[in-house]
Amino acid sequence: MAELNEIIITRAIIDRYHAKITGNLDVDVAIVGAGPSGLVAGYHLAQKGYRVTIFERKLSVGGGIWGGGMLFNEIVVQDEARRILEEFGVRVNRYEENYYTADAIETVSLLAARAIQKGVTILNGITVEDVVMRPNRVIGLVILWSAVEIAGLHVDPLAIRAKYIVDATGHDTEVVKVVHKKVPGRLMTPTGNIEGEKSMWSEEAEKLTLENTREVFPGLFVAGMAANATFGGPRMGPIFGGMLLSGEKVAHLIDERLKQGS
Repeated sequence: MAELNEIIITRAIIDRYHAKITGNLDVDVAIVGAGPSGLVAGYHLAQKGYRVTIFERKLSVGGGIWGGGMLFNEIVVQDEARRILEEFGVRVNRYEENYYTADAIETVSLLAARAIQKGVTILNGITVEDVVMRPNRVIGLVILWSAVEIAGLHVDPLAIRAKYIVDATGHDTEVVKVVHKKVPGRLMTPTGNIEGEKSMWSEEAEKLTLENTREVFPGLFVAGMAANATFGGPRMGPIFGGMLLSGEKVAHLIDERLKQGS
């Protein structure tokens, strides 16, 4: 076996990561949250040739999929969403009419792998703590290492620029909360505020997840559970079809905007 040099190992990591992050400082679309909607959105946008970066505050990607329902690591999707999992190569099993199951671990692994292979860059361990704003529009994100945030250290963040931002942070609506705090009452919701997530109602939640996937502030879209939490829809539990379809929809909406040059 050839001799290994620890300094070369260290230099390789620093050099490659430096190239990765500096190549993603000015992108077409920045997605916050590498859950199901974020990964599907990134995949479809990258497939169309756009430069896409996903920022994930945790070390692991996949959002709520990993644990399935109460750590039973199976997920359920309805018939309309089955084709999305199959497009990613996930094996789907029919349970009964309109109910299909998939292994949670296989689902996350393939969603992430296929997105990366299409050209998406996923930067994990990074928290989005603010947005870059110009008059009446979000144009970027303010980022910090998650470990720095957790430790409570006084460290200034850095910034990235994007033509469009997607908040796919789930129940937390992290980016929408920042915008609402800085410019209260200006969200494109019925009251101008975050409407808040309602209690579980799977059928209604799956429908509204898709309906609520839209622009919520100029330059900022919401997808997945963040869409329902922003616009006041209920939670759905461990059925993930709506979130997969939401990722597909937000990619289509942003693609249309980018094509128009708006």
